[in-house]
Amino acid sequence: MSKLNTHQIRDQARKIVASSKGGIRYGDLIEQILSSDPETPKNTIHGSIWDLHIRFPQEISKPSRGLFVPMSSTPGGSIAPAEPEEEPAAFKESDFYESFADWLKNDLDEVTDAASLGGAAMGKKWGTPDVVGVYKPLASNLIRFPIEIVSAEIKTDQGQPVVAFGQAIAYRLFSTKTYIVMPVSMTVADLSRLEALCMLFGVGLVLFALDIKNPAFQIRVRAQKFTPDMFYVNEFAERLKEFDVDKFEHLFR
Repeated sequence: MSKLNTHQIRDQARKIVASSKGGIRYGDLIEQILSSDPETPKNTIHGSIWDLHIRFPQEISKPSRGLFVPMSSTPGGSIAPAEPEEEPAAFKESDFYESFADWLKNDLDEVTDAASLGGAAMGKKWGTPDVVGVYKPLASNLIRFPIEIVSAEIKTDQGQPVVAFGQAIAYRLFSTKTYIVMPVSMTVADLSRLEALCMLFGVGLVLFALDIKNPAFQIRVRAQKFTPDMFYVNEFAERLKEFDVDKFEHLFR
């Protein structure tokens, strides 16, 4: 198989982007071209496609770093994004509380105990994580350390990344770490922006499949550790104890 020249590489890249409704990451585009034409040097591909959005502005946009998205021309000559993917079937966030609590404890190993809360069950929507866990010293630990609270906000609606991010940031008042848990089916552009925000502010990001039997949680960004405000830590603990003393005892005793 012969090597592709610059013009051929760009033509192939344009076709791949056009067929990627939700957009395609730069690295994935490189790999697709390489897989179909392995004789073409990788550096040549890099040099040919890095500025696709500049060379073909009527076809391709770059809404965020490393992401190419196809564009379509409307009858009036304006540019509009490609049609979005079909919405998945509706699920309740509560369908995934228990499974995520188990995953947070057993797979991610971020906590020693976890429990589901959800919604505004404790009276404050932005002060009630869907799942809360604690990392606390065990009887076998020779060195004792303060209890750490880990909070998570789960969304089944892929169109709510900004809301989820805002809630996760609010949980930082009383949490050492916070996580956002979003459907893997969210658009590439939204995922790119949310991932950048999470990395910038130290919020963890987990993706999952909208499948109750097998949500297949996967870590995208690990949460950074922060020192919470102890006034709000105690305020949260008091609200939890009033709401469900058994969950309070399970987590903090």
